[in-house]
Amino acid sequence: QVQVVESGGGLVQPGGSLKLSCAVSGSIFSIMALGWYRQAPGKQRELVAAITNGGNTNYANSVKGRFTISRDNAKNTVYLQMNSLKSEDTAVYYCQARSMYDYWGQGTQVTVSS
Repeated sequence: QVQVVESGGGLVQPGGSLKLSCAVSGSIFSIMALGWYRQAPGKQRELVAAITNGGNTNYANSVKGRFTISRDNAKNTVYLQMNSLKSEDTAVYYCQARSMYDYWGQGTQVTVSS
């Protein structure tokens, strides 16, 4: 079993920054990759960014150059640094730990509004 807990969401003005954290615990040796997804009202959940155990990263086109995913293996934590936020970034952000199964956190709300 793997437990995933997100934190760091909130309200931010357009153009602002926010950093999300995701703490992973449990059978972490089985995890192959960690990712951030988001789901806006009325839309499907979509991949935002992912990072493998080897450090390879992947980003959605809509966030390239603005968001950065990173991980601290000593703390079993993955981060999502979000800069130059736009109103269309408003969504619930979910952390995913991928092993034989996919484990999800409860989500954290990010609202970009003036």
